[in-house]
Amino acid sequence: QVQLVESGGGLVQAGDSLKLSCAASGDTYSNKDAAWFRQAPGKEREFVAAIRWNSSVMDYANSVKGRFTISRDNAKNTVYLQMNTLKPEDTAVYYCATGRPGLFMRRGPGYDSWGQGTQVTVSS
Repeated sequence: QVQLVESGGGLVQAGDSLKLSCAASGDTYSNKDAAWFRQAPGKEREFVAAIRWNSSVMDYANSVKGRFTISRDNAKNTVYLQMNTLKPEDTAVYYCATGRPGLFMRRGPGYDSWGQGTQVTVSS
């Protein structure tokens, strides 16, 4: 199984940017799809962005499209989430995940490895 460690979260103001990183170790990572999910207090976990193992496809939630960019560097076993023009509603714990979700890149159960999460707080 792949072990994932997120980093890069923090407290920022609305309009600022952050870049999250997700470092993978353990089992083969480069041939697995990856995704970011987030969970705000009192809310269910929601899909944010996903990327195919070879970066051929990227998918985004409507709420972040045009502001967030997912990317990966398989040579470094790392997935990134560049977050621009942050809003207070982006406040959440952000989790990265890897797996083989097939057609269902937006669904959490399709991923079998998850990180512990990194807190992102956006003040107004």
